[in-house]
Amino acid sequence: MRLYDILIYTGGAALARRGRSLLTLSGIAIGVAAVVLLTAIGEGVHRFMLAEFTQFGTNLIAVAPGRTTTMGMSGAMIASVRPLSLDDAQALERLPEVEAVVGVVSGNAAVEAGGRSRRTMVFGTGAEVPAIWAMRPAQGRFLPEDGAARPVAVLGAKLYRELFLGRRALGGRIRIGGEPFRVIGVMESKGQMLGFDLDDSVFVPVQRALAMFDRDGLMEIDLLYDREADSEAVAERVRALLVRRHGSEDFSITTQDQMLEVLGSVLGVLTAVVAALGAVSLVVGGIGILTIMTIAVGERRAEIGLLRALGAGRGQILALFLLEATLLALLGGGVGFLLGAGGAWLLGALVPGLPTRTAWDFVVAAELAAGLIGLAAGVLPALRAAALDPVAALQAE
Repeated sequence: MRLYDILIYTGGAALARRGRSLLTLSGIAIGVAAVVLLTAIGEGVHRFMLAEFTQFGTNLIAVAPGRTTTMGMSGAMIASVRPLSLDDAQALERLPEVEAVVGVVSGNAAVEAGGRSRRTMVFGTGAEVPAIWAMRPAQGRFLPEDGAARPVAVLGAKLYRELFLGRRALGGRIRIGGEPFRVIGVMESKGQMLGFDLDDSVFVPVQRALAMFDRDGLMEIDLLYDREADSEAVAERVRALLVRRHGSEDFSITTQDQMLEVLGSVLGVLTAVVAALGAVSLVVGGIGILTIMTIAVGERRAEIGLLRALGAGRGQILALFLLEATLLALLGGGVGFLLGAGGAWLLGALVPGLPTRTAWDFVVAAELAAGLIGLAAGVLPALRAAALDPVAALQAE
């Protein structure tokens, strides 16, 4: 038999038994659909989390008081030998390749305006926040550089809507923790970061926040450095300067690159795990192909005997059944891809908060795996068919 004849015969055999062929490929289709759908969700979550972490930029370094312990607790949660101060922040600003520095203090307080009141997050910061946190005022301006301890405030977009109901806020008076402040700006909507709503917050000068929350030091110092600079080199300069000022390394330094690297590896493992879960369905589909093809050999003994009598060799019989199993697996893989990709798109449309994105590397891997599983599942039935004695096979009817 020529290759063309083998292909035509295999296709005809699959079409002649449509019900069995559909049953055979459905197992693989379900497996591939599961891989495509699960990895689309995993990849979507991966990209969503990375976008959440990079919305403030990737050339950032955060310094927190206290050493990070082996238990992984934040240094801000344990006592520091010496708290981070505004003088530390000013000293860091003079380092080469450091473009901006801001000290941060945060807490929760009641914010009142026009007879309305709500508890929200209060950030004590400085004038460099728009550059470092990639935030811009939608109205007015951010905290002035010479603001020192002036009682001025900048509202987040959501807090502005809640307190002023869309009316003009600039120049208005509000009370934060019972203290009067004048509104000088309203920020553009920034959205949420890992469930934390930056729009539902208010920004005040860091000196005011230190007094308001009765703190003797900063909770964090954020640095923006030159994009062309090496983050580890800049972090080492920061470490050396603070060790000289504090006498010991009683602080923790975290670069954005480190956070992204850890996050990327964790989310990569997550995507691989969900792909592995989907692959279990592929294996089940392979078992289905093995079962159906084994039954097919028993049903087609006379057909196999006739082919052998007409001159088909053992190798050609083997090729016929292997090709049929592989063809059904590949067709099932194609159907599974359409189902999985369509399901991912539909899920993303119905649940906008659940990001989905087709992971093409896993799609290709799933299609190849489907073909290989079909080939492997067809080996035993094909060997059995090729081993049949043609005379005995002809007498099977």
